[in-house]
Amino acid sequence: MNNRSLKIILLTFLLPLGGLAAQTLNKVVTDRKTGKEVLVGYCDREGLQGELFGSYYEEEYRSYEPDLATLAMLRKVAGQWEATIVLGTWCSDSQREVPRFYRILDEMGEDQASVFLIGVDRMKEADEVDIRDLEISLVPTFIFCRDGKEIGRIIESPAESLEKDMLSILSRPPKPPAPGTR
Repeated sequence: MNNRSLKIILLTFLLPLGGLAAQTLNKVVTDRKTGKEVLVGYCDREGLQGELFGSYYEEEYRSYEPDLATLAMLRKVAGQWEATIVLGTWCSDSQREVPRFYRILDEMGEDQASVFLIGVDRMKEADEVDIRDLEISLVPTFIFCRDGKEIGRIIESPAESLEKDMLSILSRPPKPPAPGTR
């Protein structure tokens, strides 16, 4: 198992068991590069909806209209995946795509406990959270996993639409175990 797979497994399974206890949730710091306030480290939807970042979140969330036919197909894979999203609250792509992602989840009726957010500064650092093994070069990066294994990514912006790219990734059949493993 490589370091990236191990990191994704840890994010997916240990965080709900209290992995956040030693970390500060929704930590706001002043970005060294811009001097603006940003979320770094583990964060959640409430942090994005708060006073500092809520205006762009709410506007994008309300205005986005996901494709209903694609949502119907996504509902068929509900609960069978996890996502880790590395985002920058300073980044226009993150400001657009992350609220859209939550709109899609809400329209699907999907349980959001399987979504983990990690905020980064402009240097792509997440303060107390080491994300080097996730190989993040652009934000947002949506990492989709099934059974602790990465099945696909959406990096910066979707190729078609967020929900259609998600469906493409989440519809992939599970990869068979490597020979000699179980």
